[in-house]
Amino acid sequence: MVKRYGKSPFLVLPLETEGGKPLYRQLYEGVRQAILSGQLRPGVRLPATRQLAEELKLSRTTVLIAFEQLLAEGYVEGRVGDGTYVARTLPDELLANPPAHEARGKQQAGQRRLSQRGERIASLPLGVTPGAIPQQLFRLGIPALDQFPFDIWEQLARQQYRQAKWETLDYSDPAGYYPLRETLAAYLRTARAVRCTAEQVLIVSGSQQAIDLAARVLLDPGEAAWVEDPGYPGPRGALMSQGVRVIPVPVDREGLEIAQGQQRAPQARMAYVTPSHQYPLGVVMSLKRRLQLLEWANETGMWVLEDDYDGEFRYQGRPLASLQGLDENGQVIYIGTFSKVLFPALRLGYLVVPPELVAAFRTARALADRHSPGLEQAIVADFIAQGHFVRHIRRMRTLYAQRQQMLLAAIGRELAGELEVAPHEAGMHLVGWLGTECSDQEIAQRALKGGLHVPALSAYTLQARLRPGVLLGYTTMNEAEIQEGVHALKRLLREKEKHQR
Repeated sequence: MVKRYGKSPFLVLPLETEGGKPLYRQLYEGVRQAILSGQLRPGVRLPATRQLAEELKLSRTTVLIAFEQLLAEGYVEGRVGDGTYVARTLPDELLANPPAHEARGKQQAGQRRLSQRGERIASLPLGVTPGAIPQQLFRLGIPALDQFPFDIWEQLARQQYRQAKWETLDYSDPAGYYPLRETLAAYLRTARAVRCTAEQVLIVSGSQQAIDLAARVLLDPGEAAWVEDPGYPGPRGALMSQGVRVIPVPVDREGLEIAQGQQRAPQARMAYVTPSHQYPLGVVMSLKRRLQLLEWANETGMWVLEDDYDGEFRYQGRPLASLQGLDENGQVIYIGTFSKVLFPALRLGYLVVPPELVAAFRTARALADRHSPGLEQAIVADFIAQGHFVRHIRRMRTLYAQRQQMLLAAIGRELAGELEVAPHEAGMHLVGWLGTECSDQEIAQRALKGGLHVPALSAYTLQARLRPGVLLGYTTMNEAEIQEGVHALKRLLREKEKHQR
């Protein structure tokens, strides 16, 4: 059992008062073992000898003798006027010859193995950088955080914290805060032509969790799922971690090539698509392909995951209606996220599922992490209900359209003939096409060292063979940063040319 003395944990030692071994020796060996096992970490302050003597019901002399032996052998160190601490550097002979129980523990740890699912998960690329991600030019998928109305958000947050109710502080419905589901359902019906009620909306921790839940609930290990090729690695990883066979299906100018999917895996149980703005190529799935996909799903019982990750950002005309809105048979699960329209750290997304699947998804969500934070859900509900959400999206559409034009103009001036970039009517990034002799992976790596985040297009492919290219995010960059980024990219490409010569 561990007790605390001030700020330092200490082990309560089982001392045998009637045994043959002296008490000071038992205390010495007990503390020494706690140090070697790591229970007492280097630099930890030990209790005062008087305090320890009282706690263990020993004479202070007994404790002093034990501590003097530890000090002489280098396990602890005294600091004048400041007590006794575990030594930061242990005796060399002890490090070279660990006790027998330590060797046994290391051997047992080496023999332990992961489950098959654990092995799959461990082998998948994480796709994100551990720890804080530095600010880099051309970052993908990040909204203009400097333009977010944090003053309004702060007012709503203060109001929620002042008037916090049990329903936002207690354990709550795994499907999410009901007022948020209501306001979100009303928004989706109007803005995205999604057919839904509040009961069909489930709040989750981002679109990645939505995909993971869908794979858990709807697919068994060994079953097949179509994915776009090229496509975002995150959904592929979520499916593969559940033992699903990922079937890459090519993408052309009309979106997912349904005929290729039918040929490669006619028995697939799921198709993951980004029809409003394919990631990363940016193409929009044609109406013909949408209807073809829905017809095939209805005939075979295949589920369709529609990831509408940035469907709000369309710069010409109204945003396209969702694929789910065309679905007459309940085959489409619609996924959305607040990461692109509000901010990523909020970690809120949502699913819209057919009514018959609500109970299963709710249970799966409860088993995963119970529910999303209640207060944050309540703040978002107020943000939407009071009209701030729609106004913010409108402002960002205008801003992002302007920033896209700035990027195109700067590339046209600085990189004409070296980087081919075409305007796009939607999204948060553009594809910069390179010369066929270039290695987009090499350019992406060199750019990263120079503070530019321009991922290689080939990094998003499984089997597809595409012309080399890089992805260029523009939503986080003001005009000066766009100019700086294009200049840096120009220098990088010119250096590459010199090396090739």
